[in-house]
Amino acid sequence: MDETVDVQAMTIGVGTVVAIALLGYGAAVGDSLLGVDTTTLAVGAFALTFVALAVLHGAYGRRDFAAAYGVAGIGLGVVAVASSGFGVLGGYLLLALGGGYVAIATVRVRRSVERAG
Repeated sequence: MDETVDVQAMTIGVGTVVAIALLGYGAAVGDSLLGVDTTTLAVGAFALTFVALAVLHGAYGRRDFAAAYGVAGIGLGVVAVASSGFGVLGGYLLLALGGGYVAIATVRVRRSVERAG
């Protein structure tokens, strides 16, 4: 039996559930979990999701996507822990660069698949 699994969608789904659970905990129980703001933890969960996607794309040989997701993950991580406007701006810049590449490259790949099929 040959079965394919969309690992990217599953990874994004798990990261989203963790982030929403952290935000829900912050809203219902308390503003912090183990002394860390739950919003920071939720953003950090998304950053780790991007890093996990980078590792997965690297394992499948898509180094361009691996690098882009890695840059976006690092950028979001910087935003999560930044203590100054400059840190937030730098993190957003990395997030925009990595995310922008992923968006453009994804559209190009989908177009090439549509033309071939």
